[in-house]
Amino acid sequence: MVNKIVNEYYPDYVTPPGDTLEETLEALGISEAELARQIGRSPQLINEIVQGNAAVTPEIALQFEQVLGIPANFWLRREQHYREFLALSLNKNLLPENQPSGRAT
Repeated sequence: MVNKIVNEYYPDYVTPPGDTLEETLEALGISEAELARQIGRSPQLINEIVQGNAAVTPEIALQFEQVLGIPANFWLRREQHYREFLALSLNKNLLPENQPSGRAT
């Protein structure tokens, strides 16, 4: 029997897809407002995505693909990884073993 070696990487932080969006816009010389205009969304929504406060939905990912040339599945995976990391971080802090016991050791 051959044991498979599986390399898995679990980072201790994940950046929002908005970081990649911001870098991409800078590289292409496109402003957030121009991207918003081209995809028919509000500049506020684009800024919220950049800040990590709004999610990249499947529809928005497809629009990003059309304008930026980066596949929709890239944006959706980035969003999924970011939201999963946030959920795991929140749940980790809520687990009993991470809470102060109130006992002196």
